[in-house]
Amino acid sequence: MLVLITYDVNTETAAGKARLRKVAKQCVNYGTRVQNSVFECIMDAAKCREVKQILEEIIDKDKDSLRFYYLGDQYKTKIEHIGAKKTRKLDEPLIF
Repeated sequence: MLVLITYDVNTETAAGKARLRKVAKQCVNYGTRVQNSVFECIMDAAKCREVKQILEEIIDKDKDSLRFYYLGDQYKTKIEHIGAKKTRKLDEPLIF
């Protein structure tokens, strides 16, 4: 399923800036960055629980927030892109 992960980390302190880097680094491991704090991730329910737990351990729940949007398997009809920064198809192999 496609899961959209978004976050807002308070960066007013050095600790907040460190949390932001850690959250972003973890999200890169699971999906594709489509905007600064937005990642599209193709994953099953178990992987989603895993990343959710990891991110919850990083953030400060009194200052930061995470949002998970579960778009399911039929996500292709639910996404419309307009403008720059073309993205690759999420279900196609990535060759380096």
